[in-house]
Amino acid sequence: MAVEPTPIRRPRADRARQVADVLRQQIHAGAFDRTLPSEQHLAAEFAASRNTVRDALALLKDEGLIDRAPKVGTHVAQRKVDHGLDALTGLKETLKGYGEVRNEVRSAGPVTPPPAVARRLELAPGEEAIFVERLRYLGDLPLSLDLTYLAPDIGNEIITRDLEHNDIFTLIEEISGGPLGSADLAMEAITADAHSAATLLVPDGAALLLLERLTRLDDNRPVDLEYIRMRGDRVTMRSSLIRDTTSWELT
Repeated sequence: MAVEPTPIRRPRADRARQVADVLRQQIHAGAFDRTLPSEQHLAAEFAASRNTVRDALALLKDEGLIDRAPKVGTHVAQRKVDHGLDALTGLKETLKGYGEVRNEVRSAGPVTPPPAVARRLELAPGEEAIFVERLRYLGDLPLSLDLTYLAPDIGNEIITRDLEHNDIFTLIEEISGGPLGSADLAMEAITADAHSAATLLVPDGAALLLLERLTRLDDNRPVDLEYIRMRGDRVTMRSSLIRDTTSWELT
């Protein structure tokens, strides 16, 4: 005899987060042209109370994704851009189609890198690297603050090129005469320190995505180590994943 499942009683705050997660994805996917459905419509769609829907919309308003006003309704304030993780591409390549990417070069020149950086770039003790700091814009708003260490043979040539309008990846391939090969990427959420917040035009303590990426040439030589602080309110990281089935068996 089948047993009827016991309904799960969940706090309203948990249900609101569940609704907000689905609505957030719909906003980024362009499901709503400009205006979101009414609270009554959303309550029916999610089988939730209107108070739960209001709480979910309040979460999205706090994130800056929507605007709400009495007698006006709920409107999309901004959509994040999709940053793919499936291929080794520069920011300009990655965001092609979203608008113009331009770079403000804040610093460029030789430095004695920290030993940990030198080891990852396989530099000799005391050997200089080339350091480049760029504030990167998508349209008129800053998107990321990039700190880059480069192997000196390539970096010395790169800082003579047009860094304002080009991805460093493109310049590396032009200078080396061959394609980039692979990269190791780590990503984590951090809070914006006062300097980063002022530079990226976000509040102190705002959420940032920190990407650490070590990139190699096709012959596996490391040439580029980057620390990228990216505004969490402007970017969604996306990838398509495939499960390894080589050791799969039915148990």
